[in-house]
Amino acid sequence: MLIRDGERRLRDFSRQSYREEVREVAPGVWFVLGMGHSNAVFIEGRTGVLLVDTLDTLKRGEKLRAVIGEKTGKEVKTIFYTHGHPDHRGGAGAFSDSVSEIIAFAPASPALKYSGYLEEIGRRRGERQFGYGLTDEEAISQGIGPREGITRGEHRAFVAPTTLYQQSRVVRDIDGVKVELVRLPGEAEDGMMIWLEQTGVLCCGDTYYGCFPNLYAIRGGQYRDIAVWIESLETLRSYPAVCLLPGHTGAVLGRDQVETTLKNFAGAFDYLLTHTLAGMNAGKSAEELAAELVLPAKYAELPYLAEHYGCAEWTIRAIYTAYLGWFDGNPTHLHPLPPAEHAQKTVTLMGGAPAVLQAARRAAADGEHQWCLQLCDLLLDSGDRETDRTARGQKAAALRAMAAMETSANGRHYYLACARELEEE
Repeated sequence: MLIRDGERRLRDFSRQSYREEVREVAPGVWFVLGMGHSNAVFIEGRTGVLLVDTLDTLKRGEKLRAVIGEKTGKEVKTIFYTHGHPDHRGGAGAFSDSVSEIIAFAPASPALKYSGYLEEIGRRRGERQFGYGLTDEEAISQGIGPREGITRGEHRAFVAPTTLYQQSRVVRDIDGVKVELVRLPGEAEDGMMIWLEQTGVLCCGDTYYGCFPNLYAIRGGQYRDIAVWIESLETLRSYPAVCLLPGHTGAVLGRDQVETTLKNFAGAFDYLLTHTLAGMNAGKSAEELAAELVLPAKYAELPYLAEHYGCAEWTIRAIYTAYLGWFDGNPTHLHPLPPAEHAQKTVTLMGGAPAVLQAARRAAADGEHQWCLQLCDLLLDSGDRETDRTARGQKAAALRAMAAMETSANGRHYYLACARELEEE
């Protein structure tokens, strides 16, 4: 979301949302917040400890292991991965000499065949989204948590699951602790929740966390089926949890608060999905819907739906593409001019490259930074050599101005990373 004080809002949210703490939320159940980019939960069993997620790096996992030892005097014998994202598994190596079982779910559906061909662009766009090349001052945070340890030279130490469930629900007694494991696709196809009936604690991974989620990740990837995600939230609601422990941001405590939070989260998703589909059915384009459709205040003003990670506008575009594909129905767009030819003709029509560059400068001076970016792109796409270097500098400045207005850490990082790339060319 772009607003005048976007950077300040992101800083305030980051400062308040994941201060480091280790808190016993129920007898024998500890919640670890702010020690890594992701959270962890550990449960004391009869002879050992059950650990839900392992933080994001080996160094942070080692710190977590020391804390677990201090609190329980026992070693970790069982690990659950709520899903396969690396920031939840990167600390597993710290427990490799004590753990006897690592439990996860297999993905509900496979990745698109040949996705491996996109490894390079996926890496490059991921580095931009997460701000890996930025300073701490530039990045602020990673939206849903402190910056990953790899930004400080730390390393991930993955350990593969030893038990990989294909079914949707498993109930076990592990070291005297009854656990119910339920498949929970949403942000990840291999998502899993852990229900601790004895204490009323529900570990939900990344199906819920306390800001607007990545219903679409700007680094790119397969569509995250929002209808399925809503079903997963309803599954969470069906359990009488008095404590909801997410994979990022703070715990939700109290039965009423858990119910209200999950109901609002699902309601916001449902609103975006159904209203986007209705607009599509009425013939509106993705651009029109992204400009017109906003969450009602009853959702948008909730602190746990603030757009500090994902963004409603990006979600709308993702829904459109998932359901109707790239074509917006306008026959003009069936065989459009190549970008270079379109830019050359448009620049000529506007009076030539110097005139367009001057218009971009005026736009920047007037605070119309998005318009400035689009004018700069016309110049760069046109291939005009005389204005190329200046247009790149102008675009970089506009990207930095946009970053200052962006509430989403992911959007901010992407703007700043691309600005730096232009400045270093």
